[in-house]
Amino acid sequence: MNFVSSLSFSRLLLVASALSLGLVACSKDKKQDNLAFPDQRLVGVDRSAVGGDDNLQGGVNAYLWRGAVDTLSFMPLLSADAVGGTLVTDWYQPVPANKERFQIICAILDRRLRSDSISVVVHRQVQENGQWVDAPVTANTASDITSKIQVRARELRADKYKK
Repeated sequence: MNFVSSLSFSRLLLVASALSLGLVACSKDKKQDNLAFPDQRLVGVDRSAVGGDDNLQGGVNAYLWRGAVDTLSFMPLLSADAVGGTLVTDWYQPVPANKERFQIICAILDRRLRSDSISVVVHRQVQENGQWVDAPVTANTASDITSKIQVRARELRADKYKK
């Protein structure tokens, strides 16, 4: 086997390993018994994202990031990127409402703790004839979630200065 062939084989092995890890991650059973309190937690002890700094590496306000994580923690998280400032929740189906579910996409857009530094998009689906169909969201839902994230971010910043 020459050098070029062994290099291609190494790449193929690397790609196969990555794909198998992806399949293992996808096959993980999600707990459906208690959606109100999912087991997923992104950040442990450090409640202010990066040791109390106002900014994360990628230009994202750490208080808004942590506020978003705290506010959306009742939903299972599908994806979280602290450096890029994006949070994507998995579909959340409130227990009393068996035929509707929600997903939230949150993006932190700036280093400043301002109302225009965050974007929240809420998706809603209802079940019709066994199929999930997109449905409109109440007009103030996204703005209410945005406000709760901002309030939590301000609390986190105030807690930093109390010490």
